[in-house]
Amino acid sequence: MRALEDDLFPSTPGKVKIERAGGAMNRQLHRCFASTSTMFLWALFLVAMTASYLSFQSFVDTSSKYFAASWGGLHWERQIRASAAPRRPPGSAAGAGMSVLVTGASGFVGAHCSLALRKRGDGVVGIDNFNAYYDPSLKKARKALLSSHGVFVVEGDINDGRLLAKLFDVVPFTHVLHLAAQAGVRYAMENPASYVHSNVAGLVTLLEACKNADPQPAIVWASSSSVYGLNDKVPFSESHRTDQPASLYAATKKAGEEITHSYNHIYGLSITGLRFFTVYGPWGRPDMAYFSFTRNILQGKPITVYRGKNHVDLARDFTYIDDIVKGCLGSLDTAGRSTGTGGKKRGPAPYRIFNLGNTSPVTVPTLVSILEKHLRVKAKKHVVEMPGNGDVPFTHANISLARQQLGYKPTTNLDAGLKKFVKWYLSYYGYTRGSKNL
Repeated sequence: MRALEDDLFPSTPGKVKIERAGGAMNRQLHRCFASTSTMFLWALFLVAMTASYLSFQSFVDTSSKYFAASWGGLHWERQIRASAAPRRPPGSAAGAGMSVLVTGASGFVGAHCSLALRKRGDGVVGIDNFNAYYDPSLKKARKALLSSHGVFVVEGDINDGRLLAKLFDVVPFTHVLHLAAQAGVRYAMENPASYVHSNVAGLVTLLEACKNADPQPAIVWASSSSVYGLNDKVPFSESHRTDQPASLYAATKKAGEEITHSYNHIYGLSITGLRFFTVYGPWGRPDMAYFSFTRNILQGKPITVYRGKNHVDLARDFTYIDDIVKGCLGSLDTAGRSTGTGGKKRGPAPYRIFNLGNTSPVTVPTLVSILEKHLRVKAKKHVVEMPGNGDVPFTHANISLARQQLGYKPTTNLDAGLKKFVKWYLSYYGYTRGSKNL
């Protein structure tokens, strides 16, 4: 206690300034609170600065995304409207013309259908994400071809709901031709997620946009003959079972048929599904056998020819692109109207599924022989047993339903079709024996 008192009461004579304990404590408390208030103010300042930074950063991010977007703006909207406007002459027997949104427009089938629609006077707007599943330069070349015929292709993804909503806001499309998809049976073993992303999630995003559009468009979309899977009844008919897919690709296409049926039933969307059978021709896909065979034969490289069990040759119902286009346009022309408004069904709407094939299966060795004839080069064949990668041994389409309801009638056999393909291939890529660039 004495020591404490000595500290509080200094002993210097004549200069004693008495401070009571209570006064000292008040002074210390005052300093403490003053310090706390200062810290509190600094904390508020830091919080405000952080909030301002985050707000600014959010603005910058949003602005960057907006300015970096490949779509939007008045000029873009004018291009969309101009491309979507039908150009049939007044009083045309075919009517005023359709306004069609084509997904996968820079793809093989999409580009051909877009050109055919434009040439007959329909309005066409395309959308394509130009992914790298195969050489994007080929897709860009198709886009340039479409552009030269007045078809505008938006670079975007069908999973982008905002983009789709904007397109339907700018143009009241009468029809949607949905051809965008992750194609290929074998690639599903390498990148399965891409099939779910494009063929399931992308389809649903598109259907949502169509459901909410006013007016709702009629939808024609590409399913696949692969949905027949392990079915062994031939020829494949729309009434045959499709619950045994042999690949993930087939499973996603079958899922698409079920999904589209539910949107037809719930929301009144008019929907037509087309099961394509091995489409080939000029501007085709490089991952297809006839395309890669052509490249390798010209380069002097061996080609791998798969054979089924018991040394049975694989066979496909090869269908020329022009015939497929006729089936697609026939489906658009005969599609009934969607019946929903404001996302609500007002009555029953058509739901249809058709096979689009050639009805004449050809073995793979025969395909190779035809290519050898038109290329005038002998192939170096490497024959192996078909691996368990999702491929099926044969396909054969029954097209009686499409013939009856769409007037579908394929006219190009494999020999004539491959002759046209080879002519295009040599023109597009050029040809020098042994070239590494083909």
